Amino acid sequence: MIEMVPSEFQLSQNCPNPFNERTMIKFCLPCRARVHMDIVHIESGFVKCLKDEEKEAGTFEIQLDASGMSEGSYLCVFQAADFVATKRMTLKR
Repeated sequence: MIEMVPSEFQLSQNCPNPFNERTMIKFCLPCRARVHMDIVHIESGFVKCLKDEEKEAGTFEIQLDASGMSEGSYLCVFQAADFVATKRMTLKR
């Protein structure tokens, strides 16, 4: 099976959203890049770093385990090369 290389950087909306304990976050890289992904609570700030590493071109998924996180609105902040994207996520218990 031949995997297609994405044509652009992309951060998809987490699924499911709103979520309870776990959610999946998908992102695409058209070339090798340093990837940094943080989860930030809208009101109280930085919560955790999900990814901080060099990745080859391709499509990837990361599972966010929200155990220990409080209910509310969060941002997923994604950076790769010069690309920056943010998605809003809602944690409901």
